[in-house]
Amino acid sequence: MNTQQQALPTAIRECADAVAATASGIRGDQLGERTPCEKFTVAELLDHLGGTLTSSARAARKEPRPDEAAASDMSPASVAESANRAAAAWGDPGAYEGTTEFGPGEMPAGFAATVTLEELALHGWDLARATGRTFAISEEAGRATLGAVEQIAEQARIRGSYGPPVPVPAGAPAFHRALGASGRNPEWAG
Repeated sequence: MNTQQQALPTAIRECADAVAATASGIRGDQLGERTPCEKFTVAELLDHLGGTLTSSARAARKEPRPDEAAASDMSPASVAESANRAAAAWGDPGAYEGTTEFGPGEMPAGFAATVTLEELALHGWDLARATGRTFAISEEAGRATLGAVEQIAEQARIRGSYGPPVPVPAGAPAFHRALGASGRNPEWAG
């Protein structure tokens, strides 16, 4: 594991815990709310994140991809469980070795972990903001998230997953800089 990857297991666990806490508090009447991730409502984001985290746990364990995609209808409780399973899977040092199938195809396992952290942190924050919760992570997890976002930002913008960078003061917390680098406004309010 390289230096950046050494921070991943702890940051993934911390963000997974924050996602689980956020998801567990989402009420049924909040599922139609808009999120900072413009293409998703709360319900759609739960489906996306839960499916991604299920795939992430499988990728960390180097399990083959299922032949067909399972229907995704994730409840807040199942997203919390998926976050915990993904963090547990990425807690194994062997998960970072070699390659794995994740997302669009085969990739280095360490990069799949980077994408997992980015998904947990950014979409966890999206869910928290949309539902009036706080998404608090340490400065260390924020720095790891910033590193992950910076690593994938160019490709994410090309694919339309990130918007143009939002200016954030250089002295802002690392997580706020990660949000800005992903095209999110850290001050977003629905």
